[in-house]
Amino acid sequence: MLKSMLHRPALLLRWEALFLSIAAITVYAFSLHGSWPLFLALFLVPDLGLLGYVLPQSLRLPAAFAPSLYNALHTYSVPVLLFLASWHVHALRAEQIAAIWISHIAVDRALGFGLKFPDSFRKTHLQVLEREG
Repeated sequence: MLKSMLHRPALLLRWEALFLSIAAITVYAFSLHGSWPLFLALFLVPDLGLLGYVLPQSLRLPAAFAPSLYNALHTYSVPVLLFLASWHVHALRAEQIAAIWISHIAVDRALGFGLKFPDSFRKTHLQVLEREG
């Protein structure tokens, strides 16, 4: 099992994301003493980046902006920097927000939702998402 996983990088990245999501949620709950209503309220906020794809044509921003917005909200660098900065200045709420954000990204990656390419919504760095129906 482990050997076959090591030969499938996308699967390995998904398992890694699963462990990171568990770690982020554990830190949120036990180290940061976060509240579950706050967690539930903010967990899907990074998915506002999908608006670039679903807005009516008349309201849409340039096509190249949609994957850029989504990817900016789904990369670990920004919430990790937020966490480190807020930890440095003892800003507990910002640390909690960063942990929620990291857990969102990790859960997305564990489910196979990766960073988007400009040429297709369904093409990600982990896989090409199948069309339903």
